[in-house]
Amino acid sequence: MVFELTYQIRVTDIMEGQKWYEIFLNKAPDFIPHEGFAEWELIPGFWLQVAEGTASQGSGPLRLGVKDLKAEQERLFSELHIEDFEVFSREEVPVKWGTFTDPWGNCIGLFEYIDKEEEKRRIQTILGRVDV
Repeated sequence: MVFELTYQIRVTDIMEGQKWYEIFLNKAPDFIPHEGFAEWELIPGFWLQVAEGTASQGSGPLRLGVKDLKAEQERLFSELHIEDFEVFSREEVPVKWGTFTDPWGNCIGLFEYIDKEEEKRRIQTILGRVDV
């Protein structure tokens, strides 16, 4: 039984990487166990690890669900100067999505549920909360 998840992204400069991901995630790391490594718990049981090293080309993308994709896209344009981030949708797909890369070439995607009731149900299931 799987009960927790970590996903690691590598950056060539941990200080710059940590700074970039702090802005991207709107929060400081939750855990820095040692030099060259930082972790954020994005939702209970899901940890994003940023480690100093060589980025893995062709892996990912790591896709993260957000409530307002357009607002996040605009924030990333403004705060991190992400330029190549186009939003897509297809009639048969229940989400709209976009993908971009961090400065180290790691592929990251964001998505938003089109049906807001479905989004609310997913958040309640994942977080175990009814106040969403």
